[in-house]
Amino acid sequence: MDIPVSLSGNFMEPRDNHFHSGLDIRTQGQEGIPVRSVADGWVSRIKISPWGYGKAVYIDHPDGHTSVYGHLQQLKGTVGGACLDAQYRSKEFSIDQYYEKGMVPVKQGEIIALSGNTGGSGGPHLHFELRRSGDQHALDPQALGIKVMDTIQPEIIGIRLYPITDTSLVGPYPARSLGFPAQGGSGSYSLRSGAIPTAFGTVGLAIHTIDRYDGSSAKCGVRRIELYVDSVLSFSVNLDEIDFSTTRYSNAHMDYALFKGNRMDYHRCYRLPNNKLTIYGKEVPQGEIPLEAGKDRKIHFRVTDANGNVSILRFQLHGATANEAKAWETMAPTGSLFRYDTKNQIVEEGVSLTVPALSLYDDTYVQFDRKPAPAKAITPLFILHDQLTPLHSNCSLRIDVPDLAIGIRDKALIVRMDDGGRPSAVGGKYTDGALTAQVRQFGNYTVMLDSVPPTISNVDLRSDMKGRNGFTLKIADNLAGIDSWKGQINGDWILMDYEPKSKALNHVFDKHTQANGAKEFKLEVTDDRGNIARFELAFTR
Repeated sequence: MDIPVSLSGNFMEPRDNHFHSGLDIRTQGQEGIPVRSVADGWVSRIKISPWGYGKAVYIDHPDGHTSVYGHLQQLKGTVGGACLDAQYRSKEFSIDQYYEKGMVPVKQGEIIALSGNTGGSGGPHLHFELRRSGDQHALDPQALGIKVMDTIQPEIIGIRLYPITDTSLVGPYPARSLGFPAQGGSGSYSLRSGAIPTAFGTVGLAIHTIDRYDGSSAKCGVRRIELYVDSVLSFSVNLDEIDFSTTRYSNAHMDYALFKGNRMDYHRCYRLPNNKLTIYGKEVPQGEIPLEAGKDRKIHFRVTDANGNVSILRFQLHGATANEAKAWETMAPTGSLFRYDTKNQIVEEGVSLTVPALSLYDDTYVQFDRKPAPAKAITPLFILHDQLTPLHSNCSLRIDVPDLAIGIRDKALIVRMDDGGRPSAVGGKYTDGALTAQVRQFGNYTVMLDSVPPTISNVDLRSDMKGRNGFTLKIADNLAGIDSWKGQINGDWILMDYEPKSKALNHVFDKHTQANGAKEFKLEVTDDRGNIARFELAFTR
């Protein structure tokens, strides 16, 4: 874009269930800034969706890289024309269209789109990626030539200790702290108040570290972490390449509970048993630190950002005696032990959850509880462990509703309740007296009914549309969520862009609809439980 590069997010910054695969480039708080191809090439893919990257363009380049542009407001030029044709061919707003080499060529600097805020975007920006075309692994755009001003060393905020074996124990943290806080700056850090972490047996460490760029307060990710024990490299993390098939293992790399629940970026510098990331070095210790009673080990972390700025944290790690460790307050685990490498099940009255092998990243004690049905629910609320424990794979959830009348079975759906008591639709299929669905989160689940059609509100469609470029309607659903929509003019399908954040359906008059004359507009909106709303209006253009 023809504006200075300023980032709100960088490559491999930890995100929910994945590492961020590109750069989030600010667009000065607005949409509609021209987006240009970074090099000569050809469009290899156009993906349009209400979710994820929203409106996205993929361009292959002769040097073996693919550039990706996401959250676009609209596509322009020949790229926009190719997209519109694909949508009208399929009669769908959402498309995932691939193109052969040379079908849609582009030149370096050619305007391919306008920046926007579509899909899973939290504000106007351009999501930009560079991938290796052969395997579609995401690479660091900064390492491939995208320059971002950065003279600031990474921040080191604290460290945590974790028992590695069944007999290992870690000492208490300072009062009201979730780790040992660090102090310092300008690249040099120590633990606050000269603290000396203490543990018994073999332990692992995690470091809370982030990076920032010049002139920006945005919290970003670092590029490399090295852990030295007595001056010997014990573990290294290289955050420089993303395999999309394994990126969800970021949940095993981060301390997920603190990342999700406390917004803390603790990077584990040891490996959980079910962690298949390939971002780690081949150091023999793999971050496991055995401690001898009464003896100290010298620890130092070296953290490097994308521009080579370095910060170092040094401290002592003390080995406790068995008697010292006995005095530490420990909480006995409760619940059922689920081994990470075997299939596990919660089977209780009215509910079952099947957790396939390798869905957990480590052995975990899993808890269950049952509470009375929340308002509007038709089953009890089933507490299936804790949402701060991550799941890697889909799990089969079954909730019994044996007395559900035949006429409303297709209106029943499983919902997940958040901590504030707000439901979010999961869905599910009714069969043999129960609803079943695939879920990828522990949490609180129940069953509700949705027999209410979506709502349709006319924003600016008028009987006289002369001189207007398009129109907007608002659509919403009370529970199950919008499943599909179909707009027609004079019986022919028309393209209507759906933006869930604003609940807007937009139509811009295009080559299929821009002709003057009398027109009959019809809209049909269906939710996930098959409830239908309709709207009609005649207009002249």
